[in-house]
Parts: sequence; C-alpha cells; structure tokens
Amino acid sequence: MVKHVILWNLKDEYDDDKKKEIAEGIKKGLEGLAGQVPGLVEINVNNNPLPSSNCDVMLDSKFESYEALKGYSVHPAHVNVANTFVRPFTKTRTCMDWELDE
Repeated sequence: MVKHVILWNLKDEYDDDKKKEIAEGIKKGLEGLAGQVPGLVEINVNNNPLPSSNCDVMLDSKFESYEALKGYSVHPAHVNVANTFVRPFTKTRTCMDWELDE
C-alpha cells in the first residue's frame, strides 16, 4: 500500500468566501474519484484547517501500489478534476508519497 498526501495553498487573490467555495469544489471533485480509478483504495480531502495551519486544503489518499499511484496521476478522471478544480486556483503544492508497512 502507498500513501499519497498533498497540501495546497489557494491563491492570495481570493477572499475567504471564495476560498471556501474553491476548497469545497476540490473536495467534491477529488472525493468523487472513489470507485473510478483502479487501485485507489481511499481518498479524503480536508478543507477545514484550524487557524494554526499553514495550508488551505489537504488530500489524504491510499493506493494498492506505487504503480496504481502512477496510473492515478494520468487517469482521465483525475486529470479532469485537477485541471478543473485544483490547478487553476492553487499557488503552492506540497506532496509526500510513501510505502505503508502493513
């Protein structure tokens, strides 16, 4: 199993209401990939950070294998969500992937 975690910051040009709307779109889009991408075991988006946080949105996902993660990155449904709901609105992206000891 492989974990795939991403942290995003939204662009500064958006006010708080717009950021909430964008973050909800990211959550709905990414979580909607459940059942569509082979090897995707779990996908959760947190868009409600505490004030002590220094990011706006977090993706926490799990894949059957590293190959499944690579397939996810180019899967048409994922690419559509990323190009529609994520990339146009984010200024930074931090990612960490790792093998789980299970």
